[in-house]
Amino acid sequence: MRPDAAKELDNLVKILKENPTIWIELGSHTDSRGNDEYNQQLSQRRANSAVQYIIDCGIDKNRISAMGYGETQLLNGCSNGVKCSAADHQLNRRTEFKIVKQ
Repeated sequence: MRPDAAKELDNLVKILKENPTIWIELGSHTDSRGNDEYNQQLSQRRANSAVQYIIDCGIDKNRISAMGYGETQLLNGCSNGVKCSAADHQLNRRTEFKIVKQ
């Protein structure tokens, strides 16, 4: 896991410890490079990894779910066959969380 990702997940762990009634979904996304099936699996592995990190920090596994979205929710026009810069592709590689229960 990248150090910047661990730092962000540590912030999320702090929020979850301070708010024990919050349940979240971690959704991971990829860029459009690679085939669609591979990106779907990659995003699911990333989401699972982030969830495991949070569980390892002491958060109950029942409060967190992992969802891989692959390249289905791009933040820009960098879809299959579109020429984009590395920075544009990086924007689409992310893990987001949403509160699903309070």
